[in-house]
Formats: sequence, structure tokens, C-alpha cells
Amino acid sequence: MSESWFREQLYPHWRQSFQVTRELFRTNDGLQEIVLFETPGFGRVLTLDGVIQVTTGDEFIYHEMLAHVPVYAHGAVKTACVVGGGDGGMLREILKHQSVEQAVLVEIDAQVVEFCRTHMPSVSAGAFDDPRTEIVIADGLKYMAGTTRKFDLIVIDSTDPIGPGGVLFTEEFYKDCARCLNADGIVVNQNGVPFLQGEEVTDTWKRRRPYYADVGFFLAAVPTYVGGMMALGWASASPRARDESLETLRARFQAAPVATRYYSPEVHKAAFALPPYVQELIPCD
Repeated sequence: MSESWFREQLYPHWRQSFQVTRELFRTNDGLQEIVLFETPGFGRVLTLDGVIQVTTGDEFIYHEMLAHVPVYAHGAVKTACVVGGGDGGMLREILKHQSVEQAVLVEIDAQVVEFCRTHMPSVSAGAFDDPRTEIVIADGLKYMAGTTRKFDLIVIDSTDPIGPGGVLFTEEFYKDCARCLNADGIVVNQNGVPFLQGEEVTDTWKRRRPYYADVGFFLAAVPTYVGGMMALGWASASPRARDESLETLRARFQAAPVATRYYSPEVHKAAFALPPYVQELIPCD
């Protein structure tokens, strides 16, 4: 019996492969092709249009860093909005914080939410049914352009800037997100792998700089997002949050601890130390 392999090729010169022990689901809902399979080491793997979105093996790294870094940096997040994130992992991590009173999930594809609720329940871990959760099925660009709501935290949990996720990397969208922030509000997003997608870092910095008091990046190592450290974008209405001391972060974590496998106050602080090759992608003021 021949082996089955899933191959993801994001770059013309490099691809990665996963042994498929069992394909669990495949459909095309008109917006994108959704495939779920199992593989040794990484567990269940969700792909959209042939690109890996989440694995049950290593998703905790990405979700913990995009959620807990801004929450502990801010210190008093009560309202949060997740744009994308239909797997529910980002909601799960944000809702670990008892200070959060409401979390709005804005997902363009209703089938992704229902699919992940059914086939990857460990990722959301009940977050979809938390009374603090509100699920809005809508285009994230249009939602941010039209809403009058204000948030302490906006997490853009999107694909790379291709396909439906492309609009979530535009200056127009970043401007609308800035308008929807409270006084000390923070926006974070996945920003690609700088070693291979350096233009994402440069373009994001340029498009955000006019609308935020503080713009930067922090890093996390997620095995399935190949190419080295992953950049996570940071933009805030105030420069205070990114400059919080390690002592302050430790105190907040001790006062309101959450269960983590990657995040810690020490990792939080260190994640903002960018190697020169990443720093060089950020234009000088």
C-alpha cells in the first residue's frame, strides 16, 4: 500500500510534506477548499486552499503568543475582537482571562466555524459556547469599516495576504482597526516568516505607521509555519504597553495566571528583541 503525502508549497523553491495517515474531510464551500487530515507528530491538520492553517500538535504556540502578549501588556483587556480565527483557538486563549467581558469573533466563512467545532473541538475547547462569545459571520474588512464598537484588543488571525485574507493587510483595514480601539487598545496579527516573506513586515509597518502611536513586531517559533521565526505584528494606540517591564508582566501573570505551554513573561519580553535581519526590514522613521 503506497503512502499518501500532503505537500504545501508556498514558495517556488521550497515545500514541506506531511504523511497523511487518514483524510477526514474534504469540501469546497465556494469560498475555499477545506481539507482535514491526520499526520504523525502533528495530529489533525486543517488546510484552506492547500495551505496549512492549524494543527492540533503545535497550535498552542501561535494562539498563546497572539493572545497573551497583548492581554498582559495591556493589563486591563475587557473587550476583544478576533478577525478570522474560525478554528476557535484564539478565542480559547483570550477567554482564559477572566477580565475579558466580551469577545467578538468575525469570520467570513461560517462553514469553517462549524467544521472546527465538529472535527477539531480540542482547538476551541468550548470557546464558541462561552457566554462572553459573540460570533459574527462577515467580511472582516467590511465589519471594521462599518462597526461603531470599540475594543481593547483586536487580533487579526488571518491567512497570508493571498485569497480572502488579502484585504486584512491593507492600509484601509488598519486605519479602520485604529478607529475601533479604546485609548490604550492594541492590534496584533500574524505577519508571515521574515526570512522568506520580508515584504510583509515592511509593508505592514508602512501601512500602519500613520494611524498608531506604536508599531512593531514580536517573534514566535511555530514548527509548521516553515522558514524560521514567525513575525507577529503589533500596533497600539499608546506606546505604554510594549514598554511594560518584566517585573510588571510577572506581577500581572502571578495575579491572573493562565495555563500556558509556550508563553511566559520572560518569553513575552524576549519576543520583542528582533535579530538584525528582521530589524533591517523595518524602515527608519
